[in-house]
Amino acid sequence: MRGGADGGGDGIGRDRARSVILFIGDGMGATQRDAARRLLGRPLVMDGLPVHGRVGTASADPVALVTDSAAAGTALATGVKTLNGSIAIGPGGERLTSMLDLAKAAGKATGLVTTCQVTDATPAAFGAHVPSRTEQDEIARQYIEETGVDVILGGGEDFWYPAGDPGMFPDDPGDEPTEWSRGTRGNLVRRAIERGYTYVSSAEGLRQARGRKVLGLFANQNLFDAAPPGRGARYEPIVSLAEMTTRAIELLAADSDGFFLMVEEAAIDRMAHKNNAALAVGAVLHLDRAVAAGLAYAERHPDTLIIVTADHECGGLEAGALASDRDEGIDDTPDDETRQPQDPADRDFRRTWGLRWTTTGHTAAAVPLSATGPGSERLAGEIDNVDLFPIVVGAMALIPAPRELALAPSGGSERGAPR
Repeated sequence: MRGGADGGGDGIGRDRARSVILFIGDGMGATQRDAARRLLGRPLVMDGLPVHGRVGTASADPVALVTDSAAAGTALATGVKTLNGSIAIGPGGERLTSMLDLAKAAGKATGLVTTCQVTDATPAAFGAHVPSRTEQDEIARQYIEETGVDVILGGGEDFWYPAGDPGMFPDDPGDEPTEWSRGTRGNLVRRAIERGYTYVSSAEGLRQARGRKVLGLFANQNLFDAAPPGRGARYEPIVSLAEMTTRAIELLAADSDGFFLMVEEAAIDRMAHKNNAALAVGAVLHLDRAVAAGLAYAERHPDTLIIVTADHECGGLEAGALASDRDEGIDDTPDDETRQPQDPADRDFRRTWGLRWTTTGHTAAAVPLSATGPGSERLAGEIDNVDLFPIVVGAMALIPAPRELALAPSGGSERGAPR
């Protein structure tokens, strides 16, 4: 039910969460957090949350030993382990109920915020149901036509427009072949507007946005460019994750029943895939600023549950005693693809902290969790990714729906290297 000021605490017991803000650092392992703390020179905001734990990340995939973001996101969102590549679809093809689905059914406002495509695996697991994470235009359609997510902020405009319609961000295949409109469900931005969404594509537009529903797309694809050191990687979004988080909270808090908001920092994972230590660790700091925005709201509204965790670790980042460049995993020999040496700034960053990568993919490592607010004590210690769902649902006093709402469309999930 809409109305009310800032979603106050009237009528909600101290052990119940009116609202939940779930922060996911995609690919953020313990070492990424540790390195960000060292880089900052003081504890992170997320370090100051009173409850801490570790989360197991395995999927149910019979082929892959390590999870991808689709299966990991599904486990967090629905409490069910599934196959890599599946978005809120169980291993038997059943459609799963997410915590966002339950919050929506209970009359709460809902939101998804990310620095990658809003239709990418992690946000999709909360707001859509498809057998393959590659169906990003179908995920977009479901957001606005089936799930009815109220606030959607991030990148990935290309999946909302059909081929030939460049949208607000011009297609430029000559510069970046992946950045052209490719939707197959028609003009979904127009359809969103017809369904009552305010559409914005700039920081100023987001600041001025009003109304119950807001769709904000701020890039063709990601709000950053991921690349190995020295090859043009950058993190210069037109609107920051903290700004998107703050505005999402302001919009969602107008609902007197409270809200559910998932916020993802995707650059940690994407930069780790490229073994770009400086920008991967820097992205943790961007996430931490968003956490600060969430915590500022929670301090005024103590019936808010704040959770900060990850879907999996990426890159196998390790920290060890400084020895030789060889021992640190630092290689300045020319790369086979570009024949260019590594960026000295990234090399110095890794030397300073003794960091080394062990892979360009995901790992099976448990990931850190920090939390505060009603129900957060149940997240302490060692838990599994599927444990998050019942804890959040219990904290919000939501009524679980049947797991098998409907059979998923035919077809299996696409597999490959986890991402």
